[in-house]
Amino acid sequence: MFELKYHTPFEWTHKVLEDFGTFLQDHAAAEKKASGMAMSMLSHYPDRIKLVKAMADLAIEEMIHFKQVLKLLNERDIILGNDQKDPYIKKIRAIFRNGKDEFLIDRLLVAAVIEARGHERFSLVAEALPAGKEKDFYVSIAKSEEKHKNLFVELAYEYFDKALIDARLEEVLIAEAEICKSIPFSAALH
Repeated sequence: MFELKYHTPFEWTHKVLEDFGTFLQDHAAAEKKASGMAMSMLSHYPDRIKLVKAMADLAIEEMIHFKQVLKLLNERDIILGNDQKDPYIKKIRAIFRNGKDEFLIDRLLVAAVIEARGHERFSLVAEALPAGKEKDFYVSIAKSEEKHKNLFVELAYEYFDKALIDARLEEVLIAEAEICKSIPFSAALH
């Protein structure tokens, strides 16, 4: 449906694999926050029936992913850890505009781009991991993120003019690419 403007180099996976436990902790936090974001959206827009249903389903799916990552952590005897501030999320949320419709559009499109980035990076992790359960898990997670990316854009099209959405999506993609370029690689999703 759309392509990211910045493509993460495969070398990013070296940081991830050097400290995979920390990456798993960060991944767990990201899934937990994604579930919370979905619940927040359905709470803020109860009159948007399709959005409410989609976000209810998404919140459950993200919590299932959280539970799956938690299982990987437990198998490695790694504690869940405290949630860390995500500089990528902080920077990308700064592009939200004011205004009822503008804010909803930006929430949907930023979520789509975040999911697209998750798809890209989880795909890279899957490619870097040796054959086995963890590799299979990350292949599955990457496919899920791709579906979510499309879901948010489809919801934006449902409620707003396609040309308006496409123009704003382009702006969000350009801003997101600059954000990615500005953040050093670490054993974190973003």
